This record gives sequence, structure tokens and C-alpha cells, in this order.
Amino acid sequence: MSDHPKPADQPATLLDAEQHKRIAAQLFNLTWTLMEKADRTGEDDSVMVHAAHASAWHWRQVGNHVNFARSEWQCSRVYATLWRPAESRRHAHRCLDFCQQHELKGFDMAFAYEALARAAAISGDGSAYDRYHKRATEAGEAIETSEDRDYFFHELNGIPDWVMQRRGDSEAST
Repeated sequence: MSDHPKPADQPATLLDAEQHKRIAAQLFNLTWTLMEKADRTGEDDSVMVHAAHASAWHWRQVGNHVNFARSEWQCSRVYATLWRPAESRRHAHRCLDFCQQHELKGFDMAFAYEALARAAAISGDGSAYDRYHKRATEAGEAIETSEDRDYFFHELNGIPDWVMQRRGDSEAST
């Protein structure tokens, strides 16, 4: 169970812990599927945003600090995908805050910095991108398993190509 305090005025829920976990995971996966969808529509974009936030909310009911950090990371990635740098940066900072407050290292810390680098890249802030890319690289070296480390560096080092592709997609649609 979470030791994250809940607001005093939060309504009681009708779902049990297992239902929250199942729904949170399903919404997380739906969000990821929509992010990867090549021909996403405006309605898909809307569902993607709502699903990411709903997943985060359900994890807040029953999850742990890792769940909270990863939910914020996913929200950041959704907003980066939609080319909304302010929202992407805000959720990336929330992810980093969770990691720092609760001493999450390795995979989660590396992806917190990856999210900040991605948000900086889409906002055109080259110096912030370089700074966060460097921190992400350092944190990525601490990822324990080679499979997770390889996946992380694939994502991190793919940001410039991802940005160029997204920029091309947005220019082609105008």
C-alpha cells in the first residue's frame, strides 16, 4: 500500500486495491498503445491524455513511489508526443521529484532525466537538453540489468531522431 498522503476531501472509492491495480495497469498499457499508434486521430490523442491521467490516479490509490514516478513519466511522454513542452516538462519534474524524494535510482532516475531531456528537446532548449541528457546518461549507467540499460539508452539516444520525425509529421499535416 501507498504511504503517500491523500487529500482529506478525497471521495471514498468503490473499488478495492486489486481493481485499482488492474485498471491502472490497463490504462497505462492503453496509453502506451495509443502513443505508438501511427495514424492516431485527435480523439485518440484525447483518450491518450485522459488514460494517462486516469492510470496515474488509480496508482495513487494503491501504488507505491515507483508507480507514482512512472505515472508522471508517462504523462510527460504523452505530452511530449503531443508536442506540448510545458506540460511535458511539468510532469517530468514531478517524476524527478518522486525519484529524489524517495531515493529511486537506476531505471526510474534515468527515465526521469530522459523525460526532462525530451521535454527540453521539443521546446528547443538545447542547453537544457544537453544538461539533462548528460544526467540521464550518468543515471543510465546505474541501471542494473543490461536489458533495461540497453532499452533505456535506445530511448535516450533516439530522442534527436524522434524529434525530427515528430517535427516532420507535424509539418506534413499542415
